[in-house]
Amino acid sequence: MQQIQNEIKKHINKLIHPLKSGDELKLTLKAKLTKKEYKLLSCWANEDNIDELKSRLHLDDNKYDELSQKLIKKLNQEKFKQEICK
Repeated sequence: MQQIQNEIKKHINKLIHPLKSGDELKLTLKAKLTKKEYKLLSCWANEDNIDELKSRLHLDDNKYDELSQKLIKKLNQEKFKQEICK
């Protein structure tokens, strides 16, 4: 879970409050992100093979880029940040 917290911090431009910890953060992320977005975030956090993820999720390069941008935008929305912070 620490890896996901670090990955989120890496992509959020301005984080004022500390993130929730452990299972609480995981449950919030699963509720607020789509399955593909959550799997992508987990893949980034665990430094898994991106090409393997693309084939599992049936994504081409354009769809992967769109999904990545959408995820980063979502992580930076104020309402979303309020949900994942304590």
